[in-house]
Amino acid sequence: MSSTVIDRRDAALRSGTTPRRRRRRNLHFPAYLVLTVLALFAIGPAVLMVFNAFKSNAEIGGSPLSPPTSLSWSNFSIAWQQGDFGTTMRNSAILVVGSAAGTCVIAGLAAYALSHLDLPGRGGVITYLFLASSMPVQLFVVPLFSLWTDLGLTDNLFGLIVIYWAVDAPFATLLLRSFLLKVPKEYVEAGRLDGASEVQIARRVMLPLAWPGLMTVALVVGLWAWNEFFWAITFIHDPAKRPISTSFMAFQDENSTNWGLSSAAALFMLVPILILFLVLQRRFVAGLTSGGLK
Repeated sequence: MSSTVIDRRDAALRSGTTPRRRRRRNLHFPAYLVLTVLALFAIGPAVLMVFNAFKSNAEIGGSPLSPPTSLSWSNFSIAWQQGDFGTTMRNSAILVVGSAAGTCVIAGLAAYALSHLDLPGRGGVITYLFLASSMPVQLFVVPLFSLWTDLGLTDNLFGLIVIYWAVDAPFATLLLRSFLLKVPKEYVEAGRLDGASEVQIARRVMLPLAWPGLMTVALVVGLWAWNEFFWAITFIHDPAKRPISTSFMAFQDENSTNWGLSSAAALFMLVPILILFLVLQRRFVAGLTSGGLK
């Protein structure tokens, strides 16, 4: 082999441009292109929402896709007062905490029973949970509203939290069961030999080992409770008890919608939950990847 060929090969290796690497880069280019288009498709509406939050309704009508000509903060102050976000944000925080905590307790105990107790008909219960997770909840609105009225749970945040428990528990139970199935049964047997009850074993041994799954369930349930609108508008009629998702009704009437105020209100709703997701992102991804429905 001549010295010229050797020199060219060494130069290619140093620069990282060997034929194999060039072919590999060429194969990756379509994938990167598709991912870039999808990212722009996902981020585009959010960017337009931020633009419109600083515009007047007339400016949005004239140029809805362009950046604002000047930064006007009046939309945010008006939207905060008109949407009563101080009240609705507090109510949503209560719903998020209550829903996440209750669902973790209910689903955690149910998942322990389905994974480490010899229950009769366990397969049928798991099938029922799968079916319950896939059924449209709107089927139960009329009988549930009648029952909640008789029990005095309408216009009641606790009544809404109980509904969230029932809607979220099937999925959360199946997810946590997949975590607990990976825990060796020797832990359970050791706890029983020490005289611990099943509740103590679940609370002190099993559920702490499923902590990533509990964090994932809490985050998913909290996000859903924060954004949920259907159950909230059906069962809560008192303006002082409505959650943040209902604040958008303050910016529309029969004939028009104030898109500037709506965009500012959307940021009020989006920013807190976005910060929470960014803080817990690694735990959320770890929880999803370390467990799978079985």
